[in-house]
Amino acid sequence: MVGSGALSIYLIKPTRYDDDGYPVQWWRSIIPANSLACVTALTQDSLDRGVLGDTPARLIVIDEINTIVRPDRIVREIRESGGKAVVFLVGVQTNQFPRAVDIARPLRAAGVPVCIGGFHVSGCLSMLDEMPVELKEAQSLGISFFAGEAEEGRLDEVLLDAKAGALKAVYNHLKSTPNLAGAPTPYLAPEIVAKTMSNCASFDLGRGCPFECSFCTIINVQGRKSRFRTVEDLERIIRDNARHGIRRYFVTDDNFARNKNWKPFLETLARMRREEGVDIRLIMQVDTLAHHTPGFIDACVAAGLDQLFVGLENINSDNLQAVKKRQNRVEEYREMFLAWKQHSLVIICGYIIGFPHDTKASILHDIEILKRELPIDILYLNYLTPLPGSEDHRRMVDAGTWMDGDMNKYDLNHRVAHHPVMSDEDWESAYREAHASFYSFDHMRTVIRRMAALGSNMKLITCGLLTAYREIVRLEGVAKLEGGLVRIKDRRQRRPGRPIESPLVFYPKYLAHLASTGISAYATWFRLKRFMRKTVKDPARFAYVDAAIAPVGQETQPLHLLDETRGADFVAARQARTAMVTELMIKHRKPAAPAGVA
Repeated sequence: MVGSGALSIYLIKPTRYDDDGYPVQWWRSIIPANSLACVTALTQDSLDRGVLGDTPARLIVIDEINTIVRPDRIVREIRESGGKAVVFLVGVQTNQFPRAVDIARPLRAAGVPVCIGGFHVSGCLSMLDEMPVELKEAQSLGISFFAGEAEEGRLDEVLLDAKAGALKAVYNHLKSTPNLAGAPTPYLAPEIVAKTMSNCASFDLGRGCPFECSFCTIINVQGRKSRFRTVEDLERIIRDNARHGIRRYFVTDDNFARNKNWKPFLETLARMRREEGVDIRLIMQVDTLAHHTPGFIDACVAAGLDQLFVGLENINSDNLQAVKKRQNRVEEYREMFLAWKQHSLVIICGYIIGFPHDTKASILHDIEILKRELPIDILYLNYLTPLPGSEDHRRMVDAGTWMDGDMNKYDLNHRVAHHPVMSDEDWESAYREAHASFYSFDHMRTVIRRMAALGSNMKLITCGLLTAYREIVRLEGVAKLEGGLVRIKDRRQRRPGRPIESPLVFYPKYLAHLASTGISAYATWFRLKRFMRKTVKDPARFAYVDAAIAPVGQETQPLHLLDETRGADFVAARQARTAMVTELMIKHRKPAAPAGVA
């Protein structure tokens, strides 16, 4: 028990509002918040180093996506404790900024210091010449901002200012990126991790990305210079969590294959699995070139990788060139996926709808080619979104181009701009129809047939992910990664401006929604599970082959991934250049010296 005079430090990762104005919350959420884990560890490190001197402190950590946050109760707790307090709203993305300010407003009215950090604040301050209106309005409430990363003791100053009751308006650390080696490692208490569906923790082993994608915010917030943790850091993360039975991890590196320490990291994880019996399971993100790195795929699988996320983004080369996604080579997609599919893992691909050259017809046409010719298990569909912090957003601000003023919609699951070719209605219907097409039962059965034919043992995970990605978007109107199990709604926590419903209206509607969505999701899972059971028992399952899983060069039917998608001329020219360079290298290669000759 911390007595009077203590500093209460609240770390809250806010959620966002759904389309009906209620915070998106679940009994069990899908993934943990790595930003919350990082700031928790860094704050605890500051306290352990005695930054506050003799002032006692208590640390309260809350992820709002699985825990109801009541600002009035926080104010009451602070007053009852008789001490001082500070509330950090952590890792706030653009779509979470309105909710963050709504949490902060009653706290500021009660005199509680509040500081907001995360990608929205950092992205705006890094890319815009003038602070946008929503940040100015937050500052008018007395809300402070923290921009940039918090390692290297950068929270010390904020905690000391909070103790003195005098937070600065802005703590801006964007000009220098901190070293990660030896820094406190991301950590959330077991009771917080237990509120995720698969008891999943998270960590990052590197930050910074060398690429230049115009829609990306990471390169302008965390920089293009890569920084890395150490093998000792990794072992500490795994052992700290293993004590509490935590084995599954979401590795949040934007592109793990670009981490210069990938080999010792993966070898360490493989050794811990092999020699210490730690059943580590990983979800990891890589780029479309990772399969070219010798030994990388085998090392990932040996380390426990069973879910892979790839930023495919599009299958039209002209679209990829338009947004500077030059590292994605459409002509290598099948080879890349088949290399990963030599192992039992689920491939999840990000796919963006609404690139400059898209039309509704081309989007739906491309989805059919993708379904037919690429062995992708899960498709994570997004609108092309000008996120604050990206080059796209800055360009649109400078040009005075219309963007939706409601930051809550910037979740990649809502249209927030106009398209140069498509009408708003066509863009939105293309998104809905593309999702429905990929997650039709016919195609989901094809995914299962491919899984069985390739000898994968990912039966339950495949059925579960297909169900989740299909139904969370369809039934709840939110993206899968902000989804969860059993929706929570607090009648009194509706977005300002929306009426608080009567209990007689709210609760019957809420319970009916829980029942209908639960039944629908279970029906989908049951149908897939039944088909899975039938497929894996079929003695002829290994004979199944289609255009997506046929070995490269052994296809039994023509492929149209290149000749029926836009940008084919560019791809053909690139292939010709590559072939010419290869031929010249072979032609001018120095002959090997005879054996025994120096």
